[in-house]
Amino acid sequence: MSSNRGRTVLLVGAGSGLSAALARRFAARGDRLVLAARDPDKLAPLCSATGATALSCDAADAGAVERLFAECDRLAGEPEVVVYNPSYRVRGAFVDLPPAEVAKTIAISAFGGFLVGQQAARRMLKRGGGAILFTGASASVKGYPNSAPFAMGKFALRGLAQSMARELAPAGIHVAHFVIDGAIRNPGRAEPADRPDSMLDPEAIATSYLQVLDQPRNAWSWEIELRPWVEKF
Repeated sequence: MSSNRGRTVLLVGAGSGLSAALARRFAARGDRLVLAARDPDKLAPLCSATGATALSCDAADAGAVERLFAECDRLAGEPEVVVYNPSYRVRGAFVDLPPAEVAKTIAISAFGGFLVGQQAARRMLKRGGGAILFTGASASVKGYPNSAPFAMGKFALRGLAQSMARELAPAGIHVAHFVIDGAIRNPGRAEPADRPDSMLDPEAIATSYLQVLDQPRNAWSWEIELRPWVEKF
């Protein structure tokens, strides 16, 4: 929808994979981009390619998130689209998991989503509209062995998104959650030659994000699942 172009987009948890593909797509639409990461220096090539501004933020720190939004407001205007994409996990046998690492996984996977979503919603409620997109994973709906902390965090993020969608949609705010059910191809990881398209292409995922973002409000999706054609259901 052409009326949705040229907006301010804040992408939290930016890196070289899916978030980079999203940044390129948003830039191609003429959107004003602000990218947030713990280490914004690593985003220099992406910023050069997209015209984005990179800011530092620990998404699990309430003060840092508040400062991020204030700086975004100042540099590019209040964000009309916010994407939450950070990820962290600790693996291991359940009985051996370090509590501090479990807490960090949940904080980054879910609590950070709450902090970012709250700051975004406060601005969007005043403006009367906007969109908040959350990146989920297979662990959002399936708990795997040796991955309890990640499942805890991603299940919580999914619940947050569903609750927000039901509460905020009547105010014109589109909240959507994306279950990325499979491995994502990136420069350091590709599928074997005998299994073509067995991994998710980040550019294809980005296409789906924008398709959901451009949905008319009388047919909004709150969640979609994306998986390679060979993924087992």
